[in-house]
Amino acid sequence: MARIAGVDIPKEKQVWVSLQYIYGIGRTTSYKLLEQAGIKPEIKVSKLTEDEVNRLRELIDKEHRVEGELRKEIDINIKRLVDTGSYRGLRHRRSLPVKGQRTRTNARTKRGVRKTVAGRGQRRGMAKK
Repeated sequence: MARIAGVDIPKEKQVWVSLQYIYGIGRTTSYKLLEQAGIKPEIKVSKLTEDEVNRLRELIDKEHRVEGELRKEIDINIKRLVDTGSYRGLRHRRSLPVKGQRTRTNARTKRGVRKTVAGRGQRRGMAKK
């Protein structure tokens, strides 16, 4: 396995796919990096020469924030929102969707497992719909 930015990227996959295993690099960034390094995206990682791997490593180190540095920056940004008391910070603090999504239905992954609330459900004397 080639090690780039502290991540072991899989050898059996194409280079453009393998680069996406690094946090902060998606499909578009992956293609741009490979174009700058002069590497064909379809080549398997196992076929890369040591020189090509070094070129990729240098490009990522110089021009992109990835992995721990990026995670730290995102955490600091969220902490700043929470500390200033902004609406977005409040949503983060309450573990609710931040970007205006509905919460009456959906949002299960953010809100967690359903909690039963007393007083909900069918009331006596009311007909079923």
